[in-house]
Amino acid sequence: MSPRADYGAHIPAAARGGVVATVAPDSPAALAFIESGDEIRAVDGSPLRDVIDWQWLADGDSASILAVKPGGLAEEFTLTREPGEPWGLTFTETVFDGVRTCRNQCAFCFMAQLPKGLRRALYLRDDDFRLSFLQGNFVSLTNLVDADVERIAEQNLSPLYVSLHSIDAEIRDQLICAREDRGLERFDQLLDAGVDLHVQIVLVPGVNDGEALERSLRWLAEREGVESVGIVPLGYTGHQRTFSASYGEPQAALAVIAQVEPWQKAFRARDGITWVHLADEFYLNAGVEVPAADHYDGFPQYENGIGLVRSYLDDCAAIAEELADALVAVSTPVTLVTGTLFAPVLKNLLDLLAPKNMDSAPPVSVLAVENSFFGGNVSVAGLLTANDLVPAIAALPLGTSALVPDIVVNADGLLLDDVPAAELGMRTLREVRLISCTASGLLGGLIQAAATPH
Repeated sequence: MSPRADYGAHIPAAARGGVVATVAPDSPAALAFIESGDEIRAVDGSPLRDVIDWQWLADGDSASILAVKPGGLAEEFTLTREPGEPWGLTFTETVFDGVRTCRNQCAFCFMAQLPKGLRRALYLRDDDFRLSFLQGNFVSLTNLVDADVERIAEQNLSPLYVSLHSIDAEIRDQLICAREDRGLERFDQLLDAGVDLHVQIVLVPGVNDGEALERSLRWLAEREGVESVGIVPLGYTGHQRTFSASYGEPQAALAVIAQVEPWQKAFRARDGITWVHLADEFYLNAGVEVPAADHYDGFPQYENGIGLVRSYLDDCAAIAEELADALVAVSTPVTLVTGTLFAPVLKNLLDLLAPKNMDSAPPVSVLAVENSFFGGNVSVAGLLTANDLVPAIAALPLGTSALVPDIVVNADGLLLDDVPAAELGMRTLREVRLISCTASGLLGGLIQAAATPH
């Protein structure tokens, strides 16, 4: 480690870097006196825009670091480490220079359909390729510039997750409404650079489905590097007037399943993968069983709502005996709270788990909560607010324990309408517990409910 240099120099306020969140004891960062709250501005003279730059520029066994103390004093360090040793620091954010927002006016943009008065972060429409690489966010590619493509290729930011929607110019203009649509050109540039792409198509009835979907799938199938295609149904709230239907009716959902199945079978026969996947909603709305786990090719679009139900059911099957024992042990009313989409899945699961030799059914039920706050076809548990949860839970019989999935809150424990989860019990006069949206979370919730005296 070199002595400190330029101690006391001031950095212009306009410069930005990564704020250090934690420093591991005895790590190279700690030995260089880097502390939580310091801001790392540059590595080897190159400014840091995000954590990707940090990983790229500080990839060797030594690095010259420019750090700024909270008061604005600058210091330069030379960090050294053993091969394979981590630097020992983390950052408060993954993007240091601000999230890049979307300039498109997509007709189906969910953020644009939100009611007024929610916290500002919920209205943020990101279209940042860095978050696509780091977190799996889908980006349109219409907001990329040449320098972005060059950086993606140079730093090998692969895979990326891309919202395509359609390959027809007129349909793209109708749906995406980009200022300058070079999305398909960028798509091919990235593939030519060796970047793998996972594709999303938001399916809109009468717009990009049917033959338009066939054209998009043919175009994608011709391109090496398209690792998966996920088709999700249009989601809309009651706070807009453009859409009034998606694929909620069984026949509409079945038609999409029937159209996509030949593609899935063809890819299975040729490449041993399904390649094009449908969101769980299509199967649930159609009233048919979700495919088996091997259909999902390792779940490449799990965070896109594709394969969640199958994964949950299989995880429950793996601990079915424990779940059944926990159900038997419950002696007081317990209600599993969820959205209307997943409620039938949970009800069927309870029926399968309940011992057949019991004199009466376990006092565990499922409560499907309608989403009147957002309206439209919003039916997933993760978008439930206190506005709808409170009256639904308060209507349960006294003495009932309500188990609510923890996806209804953010990291600060707030629901989407800014009500703390801790207030749900006070507002409903019922015992309310948050549980993980996993099989183990369900098991733990049932065990805790069985052990809690009433």
